[in-house]
Formats: sequence, structure tokens, C-alpha cells
Amino acid sequence: MKILGIETSCDDTAAALIEVEGAGIFRVLAEKRSSQIDIHKEYGGVVPEVAARAHAELIMPLVERVWGGKKPDVIAVTAGPGLITALMVGVQTAATLAYAWDKPLVAVNHIEGHIYGNWLSNAKIEFPALALVVSGGHTELILMRGHGKYMLVGKTRDDAAGECFDKVAKLIGFDYPGGPKISAHAVSGNSRAIPFPRPMINSDNFDFSFAGLKTAALYWLREHGKPKKLHDFCASFEQAIVDVLVTKTARAVKECRPKTVLLGGGVAANKKLRAALAREIRTTYPDVALTLPPLFATVDNAPMIAVAGFFHAKRKNFISWKKIAADPNWRIES
Repeated sequence: MKILGIETSCDDTAAALIEVEGAGIFRVLAEKRSSQIDIHKEYGGVVPEVAARAHAELIMPLVERVWGGKKPDVIAVTAGPGLITALMVGVQTAATLAYAWDKPLVAVNHIEGHIYGNWLSNAKIEFPALALVVSGGHTELILMRGHGKYMLVGKTRDDAAGECFDKVAKLIGFDYPGGPKISAHAVSGNSRAIPFPRPMINSDNFDFSFAGLKTAALYWLREHGKPKKLHDFCASFEQAIVDVLVTKTARAVKECRPKTVLLGGGVAANKKLRAALAREIRTTYPDVALTLPPLFATVDNAPMIAVAGFFHAKRKNFISWKKIAADPNWRIES
């Protein structure tokens, strides 16, 4: 089976064609992604209308480059959550192709897509699985009891972890997106140099909060000015976020008893987070498997949407091209 995946939830325009081989192995036949970072950099963040115009210009050329003249068996598209104007471009493109090609259509939740990015590195994931999804717009712990069976265990009450990274990066003068720049500077820094708070790390639930950490960083900069030892500031700040994410995930593993832990989202590319999570699971829960997505599948991408689409197609969870609609607030557990 060949699945065409389309992703336009934010500022990355992406299309991919994957093939599912007999043993359930996912092979990426073609993938194209166009980032809008240079467009939005001058605004310091994503402008929805600007993003939508860029998606409209780019999506069909990308689809034409990946589909290779052979119609796929299924079309999968991100229908939410995300920026409504951006989502509409991908949804309408997919609906038009489904009608023109007379092919079945699948609506994929963007968060679900990030979880399924893990199947690109391990096609034999055991359930139940606990997924930590960390990106610029989302920080969530989701228990997955099977394909399409989700329960939200915990989420951020304010800023997402990636959003916190980017906002603090802006405070110290890094261009958008600044999160990866903080991580790059943190490599040679002392993570104990500044005692930043770990919000909600000891709370008796699995929720997150990063607004207080952002405020603490702001106050520290107001008092001390731009740090001379920028590497130490970045390392200390990054460590605070990683400690919260790993501690909360480990506590959820103890409570939910999954067979597998999954990581997804843009912040899943963070090397310190990947290493710390792997160390915690290996040391504390040696009987629990950990699957990390390939780095290319941590950003907003189309292969992960196509993989999620495959499992929808297996359950015949199709939607008419007439009825599919973008939902910027689509909750995965619904």
C-alpha cells in the first residue's frame, strides 16, 4: 500500500509518499519539505496569513515532486490542530486530489502524527505505549492503548516547552526559532550555573507549566543583563526544562505501566532530552522499551502523517472529500 501524506499545520509545507511492506515496515519513497523560517524570522514568529499564502504556493509543486506520476492508494492529511488558515490549504488540497483521483481520504491529528513518527524507526511497538509529545505548541503525555485509542494523561497549563525555549531565546537576542540555538550554546555550558526553577516538578499530577520558568529567566536577565557566560545560561535553562519533562514522564510510567515509551515533536530532536529520557527509562524501568523517532521525523513532516494515515486506512477510518474540514482545536483523545 502507498500513502500520500500532506502536512501544512504551521510553517512547514510537506508532502511524502510512503510504502508499507509486507512485514509492516514503512519505507519513505519520496519526501519534500519547505520551511518558512526565513519568511517569518523578520516577524519573530509565525504569522498565520503569511504561512497560509506560502503553503498555497508550495503544496502542489511538492506533491507533484513526490507522487511520481503513480496515484497512491490512500491520501492522508493533517486536519488539526494547528493554524486554521494553514490547515485549510492542506485539507483542501487533499480533498481535491481525493476527488480527482477517486482515492480514499484520511484525516490525521497532528499530535497523532508526531506519535506515529516513532514507527519510522520501530514498526513493532508494543502497547500500551506512553507518548511524550513536546513541540512549540504542545507538551502532552498521552497513553496509547492501541491504534486510535488515546487518553490524555497530562498537558501544559500554559506555555509549551518549545514555546518557552523560543521566547527565552528571543530575550537573549537569538533569531526565531531560537530553541535550537539555546541547545547549541548549552553543549559547552555548566547546567548548574544558574538555579532556575523546575515548575510543577513535584506536583501530584502529570501536568506541566513553563510560564514560570520563562518569567524566572526574564527576571534573571533584568537583574544581571545579558550573561557574559551565555553558554552557562543556556545550559542551565535547558536543564530545567529537561528535568521537568523526564521527571514527569518517569512518574507517568510508574502510574500507567506502559510497555513502551515514545517521544515526539520538535523538541524531541533535543540531544539532552533524548539522552536523559533514555538514561531514566533504562535505569529505573529496564523492562520498558523506549523508541525515539528519527531526527527528520521530529519536525513537522509528511512521512509521519502518512504512517498515521496507514493505520487509519487499516481500520477503514475514511472521510468523504466533501465532509473533511480543518479543526484548529482538534483534541487527540476525541
